[in-house]
Amino acid sequence: MDLAEQILYEDNHLLALNKRCGEIVQGDKTGDETLPDRIKAYLKERDSKPGNVFCGVIHRLDRPVSGVVLFAKTSKALSRMNEAVKQREMQKSYWALCKEAPLHTHGHLEDWLLRNEKSNKSYVVKAGTPQAKLASLDYRLVGVSDGGYHLLEVDLHSGRHHQIRAQLANIGCPIKGDLKYGAERSNPDGGISLHARRLSFIHPVRKEPITIVAPPPNEAIWQYFLPMLEGEANDNRSR
Repeated sequence: MDLAEQILYEDNHLLALNKRCGEIVQGDKTGDETLPDRIKAYLKERDSKPGNVFCGVIHRLDRPVSGVVLFAKTSKALSRMNEAVKQREMQKSYWALCKEAPLHTHGHLEDWLLRNEKSNKSYVVKAGTPQAKLASLDYRLVGVSDGGYHLLEVDLHSGRHHQIRAQLANIGCPIKGDLKYGAERSNPDGGISLHARRLSFIHPVRKEPITIVAPPPNEAIWQYFLPMLEGEANDNRSR
């Protein structure tokens, strides 16, 4: 797929992509090409830039996750957005498909998570556990598909390692395809059914509110739920 088809928003300072599962935001041991590398090559060719192209990582998505991810095209934008992330001024909303239904149709989850570097997995542990970090989110049940999968909308309030995956698994709702956290089987593409749906923030230069919405993967199970959410505003804006 041409990178241009994945661009959700772009101006002189920022660029947002609809990441596909399998793509990586930062380099890992596989040595596979990263999204920043692709973006720099794309902008260099498209804009005929003679020198180096800047592309800064503002936040990350796990490799098997799809959805909106935001990059900075200037160091000034990166610095300001990093501070916004630090101050929790960026709002993130996700969609998650789960085979099991949560006990309640909506709720607030607050857990202490401990990351195991060797297994690359996070575990819910007791408060006071050394090195554990507090994680919180809100969820609501949107609907149920004909195949019995439940769509949860998740509003993230912290950015811990594998947070949504670990916290939903802890309430008996592992995400579809997420073998690491208890799903029965993998997805055909090797990804998991977790999609970064919406990102809202104040523009680092223009100081205007920006909301970016990413269409879900073009798969029947995701498309099933779209009519239930037709009222969602999609104001991806570009200058």
